[in-house]
Amino acid sequence: MDVFEFILQIVLVLLVAKIAGQISIRLGQPSVLGKIIAGIVLGPAVLGWIEQTELIHVFSEIGVLLLMFLAGLETDLESLNKNAKAATLVAVLGVIMPILMGWGAAPIFGIPTSEGVFLGLLLAATSVSISVQTLREIGWLNSREGATLLGAAVLDDVIVVILIAVAIGFFVGSDTNIAWVIAQQIIFFIVIYFVGKYLVPKFMHLFEGFKVTEPIVTAGLILLFAFAYFADFLGVSGIIGTYFMGVAISRTKYAKEVEHGVSPIAYGIFVPFFFINIGLPMSFDGIGDQIVFIIVFSIIAVLSKFIGCALGAKVCGFGWRSSAGIGAGMISRGEVALILASIGLGGGILSQEFYGAIIVVIIVTTLVTPPLLKLIFGKREEAHQV
Repeated sequence: MDVFEFILQIVLVLLVAKIAGQISIRLGQPSVLGKIIAGIVLGPAVLGWIEQTELIHVFSEIGVLLLMFLAGLETDLESLNKNAKAATLVAVLGVIMPILMGWGAAPIFGIPTSEGVFLGLLLAATSVSISVQTLREIGWLNSREGATLLGAAVLDDVIVVILIAVAIGFFVGSDTNIAWVIAQQIIFFIVIYFVGKYLVPKFMHLFEGFKVTEPIVTAGLILLFAFAYFADFLGVSGIIGTYFMGVAISRTKYAKEVEHGVSPIAYGIFVPFFFINIGLPMSFDGIGDQIVFIIVFSIIAVLSKFIGCALGAKVCGFGWRSSAGIGAGMISRGEVALILASIGLGGGILSQEFYGAIIVVIIVTTLVTPPLLKLIFGKREEAHQV
């Protein structure tokens, strides 16, 4: 792509994202909803003005990494620890219910067992990035419910990554080393603990003495991208790496300075690309042939997460409203499920016949999450728009 052609797309994406977000707010919905819908309208499904190019994908990836890093900076570690038990139960039930319901519905459409199991695992994934942005907008991110939701989503993705590795190894007969997959997850969390506790403060302090522009902000960016790479290298989602790096920096005296420096970069350019990019894969080609599948699996995708996660929260002492909000916040599959779907297609465990339809289902779950969270939780005073 020509440089100035991409610059024109930057102009288009930023302009449309902000206008769509503002319209969504005026209609009483979180701005996230408008931005995702704008991606569908701008993309190949409707106007065809923007395609999912490599550059747009890169900007989108940087956007979600920055978004989760900022969420980590705002996370109350004490609250996260206090709600670890609740987050674990929410995550486990949020994985079990979609697997059982997705696998159970597969035979209705003549889907073989292997693909049915994979579809269930695909529906078990959670994209917390959409919920993070919505919770921030309505003022519930830094709450007991927000901490539980974040903890559950992180654990959810770790469980799903391991289970998908098992499924591909079992059904496709690949040489996936399940023990190594599990070991990689353990290694990541051990390293992030020691690096966060002992090295991050020293690294930030070192940069504090530099006589250059924005040394502390740059140090924060170096750490977040380094741990995004490290997490991805170990088979853990990059967003988990940046989230925990945000948590680590939040415990230092540099947290506010890093947040104030990174936030304009994130929300000024990269995060809008992430939300627009979510809607770009949508396609209406052949949708009529799979309409029943899309309706059935969309209902399963929404209800399985909502019921499973809400039940887990309720058992752990949350009220009905909080439980419902946590369940709603776990519905979005977003970019996590889109990535897993492409892995399944490439690995031969998801057929081309149902690939397009499941992409539509994933986007449906992503679209329903913001308005559901707004409806259940309402808006608190500390809410802010970005």
